[in-house]
Amino acid sequence: MKLLVVIAFITFTAAVGFGQQGQINIEQDDKIAELLDIYKSSNESHEYYRIQVGFGSYAKAQSIKENVEIDFPGLTSKIDFDSPTYRVRIGRFKTKLEAERKFKEVRIKYPDAMLLKPKKST
Repeated sequence: MKLLVVIAFITFTAAVGFGQQGQINIEQDDKIAELLDIYKSSNESHEYYRIQVGFGSYAKAQSIKENVEIDFPGLTSKIDFDSPTYRVRIGRFKTKLEAERKFKEVRIKYPDAMLLKPKKST
């Protein structure tokens, strides 16, 4: 039994001691970083269709947002302040068709919901 433990210890020590060691260097073309920056900036400046599901005081908006996240877990939700109220808006739809399809579904649960068009960039 002791011999088996000693052999296992020596084998383990040899495997760890003589294991391969190395370093990996990844070289990336500078144009990839430039393309990623362009992609990020285009997504940031792109306006999306959104669905407004409710508004009111901050406490009411938080309550609506919590309910929306339960009812539609796959959609992003956000509270925006638009004086004098807080507005709960969901989704980021690139196309009007996509937004309208989800809007029909949301209106079943939130009949006062409104489909918001993207703001025109100047």
